[in-house]
Amino acid sequence: MAVIDFGGVQEKVVVRKEFPMASARKVLKGETIAVIGYGVQGPAQSLNLKDNGFNVIVGQSKAFRRDWDRAIRAGWVPGETLFEVEEAAQRGTIVMMLVSDAAQKAIWPAIKRNLNPGDALYFSHGFSIVFRDQTKVIPPADVDVIMVAPKGSGTSVRRNFLSGAGINSSYAVFQDATGRAEERCLALGIGVGSGYLFPTTFENETRSDLTGERGVLMGALAGVMEAQYEVLRKNGHSPSEAFNETVEELTQSLIRLVDENGMDWMFSNCSATAQRGALDWKPRFKKAVLPLFNELYKSVKSGKETRRVISAGSKKNYQESLSQELSTLGNSEMWLAGKAVRKLRPKEKAKDISGQAKGVAGRKMN
Repeated sequence: MAVIDFGGVQEKVVVRKEFPMASARKVLKGETIAVIGYGVQGPAQSLNLKDNGFNVIVGQSKAFRRDWDRAIRAGWVPGETLFEVEEAAQRGTIVMMLVSDAAQKAIWPAIKRNLNPGDALYFSHGFSIVFRDQTKVIPPADVDVIMVAPKGSGTSVRRNFLSGAGINSSYAVFQDATGRAEERCLALGIGVGSGYLFPTTFENETRSDLTGERGVLMGALAGVMEAQYEVLRKNGHSPSEAFNETVEELTQSLIRLVDENGMDWMFSNCSATAQRGALDWKPRFKKAVLPLFNELYKSVKSGKETRRVISAGSKKNYQESLSQELSTLGNSEMWLAGKAVRKLRPKEKAKDISGQAKGVAGRKMN
């Protein structure tokens, strides 16, 4: 492992050159990787593994016709590489649980009865294992239990793979029944397209992930945007101006500068007026939201957030109510303004991220 300095803290990280694709293929030679679920992470991870030369099958319920048909369009063949969930689990020596967290609880009995001694149970989120008192996902003692958690959506995992960039991921071993759990985990991490892998635990990954999604990555970001947009509109600014100053400049310019060289570099490449205002107001925003983040983390750690996810996701009409919530968000004035603004952007050639890699893409990951 490479030792990297993260702001004065030394951490061990597995980089691709230390664990090349050839090593990953050797570790997983003879394995059948069953990817369960073709919703968010399933398409990206299954296609990346397939393009990297691994033996992959997909398990997806026909009852969810949209995802079943999506898998067929991507090249998975019913009866050959595409099966119902239980049959895929039976055929796999590595079972990748990539359905939603609530769905994992529902399908766990079928998965459990098809696990054999020496199999590996793979997750991309520690949710079901960490809160197993709620999910009832309690693995048998004779299987490896491992995790690779890409730090991005399935769309990003696939897009970065096709570009050759890769995506960073965390990894963890919860249970090592075979003595090979870590090498299997790392091989799968490289196989799904990770540029580098940093070690964690199931507990830490789950708590940080749930906090991040509800906080800066999604919940807080959306809430702060809505608040600023509302203030601008109430003070006479047009929808386009309010959207541009709230969302467009952030996503199309400033966040890219942060990505390149950090927040201080982004500040240094903005006007003196912007710098001064940002530096003066940053502490005030931190002071305002820090109590909320402390409350959020306690809610995550206690299992309260998990209970809410399982309860909501288990309702028969959840997909309908979710669609309604997302529709309300998408049809708000701010995001309708966003649709109009996006149409005005210079057109870029669309990239196919849903189907097979185009030859060289997979080789770039070697």
